[in-house]
Amino acid sequence: MSKPVQPAKLDLVLEPDDAQRLVNLCGPFDAHLRQIELRLGIEIRNRGNRFQLVGARKDVGRGEAVLQELFNLAADDTVTTENVHLALAEQLGDGDDNNGNDDDARVGDEVVIRGKRGVIRGRGAQQKQYLKSIVTHDLNFGIGPAGTGKTYLAVASAVHALERDRVRRIVLVRPAVEAGEKLGFLPGDMAEKINPYLRPLYDALYEMLGFERVARLTEKNVIEVAPLAFMRGRTLNESFIILDEAQNSTVEQMKMFLTRIGFGSVAVVTGDMTQTDLPRHLMSGLRHAQTVLAGVPGISFTQFRKEDVVRHPLVQAIVSAYEQHELGADGAAS
Repeated sequence: MSKPVQPAKLDLVLEPDDAQRLVNLCGPFDAHLRQIELRLGIEIRNRGNRFQLVGARKDVGRGEAVLQELFNLAADDTVTTENVHLALAEQLGDGDDNNGNDDDARVGDEVVIRGKRGVIRGRGAQQKQYLKSIVTHDLNFGIGPAGTGKTYLAVASAVHALERDRVRRIVLVRPAVEAGEKLGFLPGDMAEKINPYLRPLYDALYEMLGFERVARLTEKNVIEVAPLAFMRGRTLNESFIILDEAQNSTVEQMKMFLTRIGFGSVAVVTGDMTQTDLPRHLMSGLRHAQTVLAGVPGISFTQFRKEDVVRHPLVQAIVSAYEQHELGADGAAS
């Protein structure tokens, strides 16, 4: 009869022994420690700056890394539940099944975007690879569930390129499926007509540039908004072009968009294949592009998974639940 596996124990001392910093790390009523315990399946015992982690060896090691990262953060900033979630997501992405992309994400220097409002860097292997691909490829696809940072990181990369004069303008494009692409009946100018569909992109721009500067750049046409249906016949040179919600483009629209890319331009296409609003008889242009363009030199595809979600922990659980439900429905149908 085999002996039960004994849990590993790891003793960790966090220096300096700063009471306020430790309170910041542990959270209200040790909520941050409980969050780490729940996600990693370990037990955390602590007295002052001395911690003992008990559990599976790999999970204990991850817990140590998370605590050290959050303790470093606690020196200069308030540790939030989001910070804890992001630190855990980064650790859980390392060493797990990563479809062979883990090593690729570590090749070369990490891409770090330094802006006026702080530093933006990838969380986990997929986000790091995504940022690196945007720098090294002229056409990039970011595909995966909501909350994985696809759009936010694309906008951050666009602002970074604009401020370093790599491009002359940013062009934001999105299908307006809900309005049937018939935007002429809506009041206002072009920007006001398409604005409701581009709100996530604008929110990211406001965070990085501020309301006033975004308004000035939009007035000067340095930041341009355009519904996908109005892109036909154009050639975009020296531009950073973002096509958001690309799962709602048709095959014809996707081909039209991709052939708008001019000299000195970078394009990022983002979408979530599980949230397509097209009529059932129409194939998504994003799905079609994945098949047609696979293996074409100069084009990168970053496939995000539910493990890469960086919003509230419930979002990851919701994505997972829907995936399981759809798998069950497909099995019943077959």
